[in-house]
Amino acid sequence: MTQKKRTKHEETRKEIEKEKEVVEEKKEVEEKTDKKTEKKIERQIARGKKTKEEVTEKAKKETREEKGPRRRDVRRREEEIAEWVPKTRLGNEVLKGEYKSLEDLLEKGEIILEPEVVDYLVPEIKQELIYIGGTPGKGGGARRTPTKMTARMHKSGRRFKLNAVMVVGNEDGIVGIGKSVSNEHRVAIEKALQQAKLNVIKVRRGCGSWECNCGGDHSIPFKIEGKVGSVKVVLLPTPTGVGIVAGDETKKVIRLAGIRDVWVKTYGMTSTRGNLAFAVVEALKNLSRTKGDM
Repeated sequence: MTQKKRTKHEETRKEIEKEKEVVEEKKEVEEKTDKKTEKKIERQIARGKKTKEEVTEKAKKETREEKGPRRRDVRRREEEIAEWVPKTRLGNEVLKGEYKSLEDLLEKGEIILEPEVVDYLVPEIKQELIYIGGTPGKGGGARRTPTKMTARMHKSGRRFKLNAVMVVGNEDGIVGIGKSVSNEHRVAIEKALQQAKLNVIKVRRGCGSWECNCGGDHSIPFKIEGKVGSVKVVLLPTPTGVGIVAGDETKKVIRLAGIRDVWVKTYGMTSTRGNLAFAVVEALKNLSRTKGDM
């Protein structure tokens, strides 16, 4: 055989091997997707939400959607839930399906010690960063940043740390806020996210406006206030269509809580946006408290 024929044979062999590898990879991906769908079906049936046929159809649709481009955080969250091994009693009970929703868990007064509990019960939970920091911008204006840098003096010089505040919610009555400190930007944000999931609360909603009186849950049932540090926040019920009359950072918290119409008044040093966000959450907590608890 000549050298040309040998090279052709080698090329064909390589092409065949590549095709085999591609086929094997496709099979592995299909097996993984099948396992994921089976796990989802078992979990949803254990919760007792729907029948097996309805769950299988829904799982097939989700697997089709997974083939398209998705966000990294959603994909990572699903992987973490799939690999989650509970370390607490509450985590084991949630994984067994004893709690069907996060509202049931909060009504019983259970303390959440694992953020995966929230991811498992509320997979559609959303997150927002509170821009608590700022750097000098062009023209003398300050440019807001998601982390705030603090410094302390040491014998070797200044040592810096970064603070971050994160808010989570499902836009349907569940909201939580968390704060963390770290030496790195990304680590501070991740820790704040985990802390926010541990601090979730159920928000009481209603329609307390005499102008509307529709009986819906688009606003709050009555006037309420919350205070953290020097910042005081007052929430007032409004009729439908008014929207959230507040600043940008305050809107993030109220929107994730599922409130669509509200007037907000603020007092004190509102430039400390971390305290402002915590004061809003404190006001939302006070909606569920009685007069004796406040």
